[in-house]
Amino acid sequence: MIRSPFFYVGDKYKLMPQLRKYFPENFKNLIEPFVGGGSVFLNTEAKHYVGNDSNSYMIKLHNFLYSYKGKSEQFFKDFENIIKKYNLSASFLGDTVSQELKNKHKKTYYAVYNKDAYLKIRDEFNNNKNDLMKLYVLLIYGFNHMLRFNGSGEFNLPVGNVDYNKNVSKALHVYFNFIDKHDVEFTNLDFREFLKNREYDIDDFVYLDPPYLISACEYNKGWDETCEIDLLNAIDELNAKGVKFALSNVFVHKGQENDLLIEWSKKYNVINVKSNYISYHDNSIKETVEVLITNYSVGGKYERS
Repeated sequence: MIRSPFFYVGDKYKLMPQLRKYFPENFKNLIEPFVGGGSVFLNTEAKHYVGNDSNSYMIKLHNFLYSYKGKSEQFFKDFENIIKKYNLSASFLGDTVSQELKNKHKKTYYAVYNKDAYLKIRDEFNNNKNDLMKLYVLLIYGFNHMLRFNGSGEFNLPVGNVDYNKNVSKALHVYFNFIDKHDVEFTNLDFREFLKNREYDIDDFVYLDPPYLISACEYNKGWDETCEIDLLNAIDELNAKGVKFALSNVFVHKGQENDLLIEWSKKYNVINVKSNYISYHDNSIKETVEVLITNYSVGGKYERS
């Protein structure tokens, strides 16, 4: 499995072994209206990939990394030069924090060590938002690797207890290996505009992983019932055109049910997916019912939740 170098909150990295089994057997173009960090296209075989997202900085970062296609060595040189310039910790390079600091701040030593440099880079990026290398550094060293901006458009994520480690290096290397061999196109549109204005081919496959209506997290902010209805109507239009689609979503989460989605799904195939969500109170209780909804059949029995 290929891990996205964006470590995107809510991505489908851990679910891809399950999901891939239910993707169509043959298609040329993989189209994603909600591409996020790209874990799906990175782990799916197609001839051409189209990744869209309404998060402009997510797409800017994808295009930024894609600009190093065929020249990843230059990326690592530029990336590591910034790390060294600001004296950030980099365990992958052997530049780590002292044992004394580790003993003093056992669970937060990276955050303590990197905080001042991180805040300096954050201020510099907010003064020049075209410096996408600094934004990527902030993503790697920020809390939970998130992209978060305040109402004034300023990047405001605090430093995280993370650094440039072997997992980051590996994710970047496999990402560059993938884009060196594949043709990927990125767009920054609202999903309605993206889906409506495309010309579809019989060999297209549309995979959708939208914000979840009944799951509260940073990624789902701004997603309401109107968005949900517009999305379901747009998917119906795809179906009417004969375009294959698969939609990831949840029917139930923390006592809430998405009745709108459950009713709509009855005209399609519903596959139960073993969820990422875990109840810390009782692992025997399944608090979340996660599903994949398709308009095509792939071997196996479909069960409704």
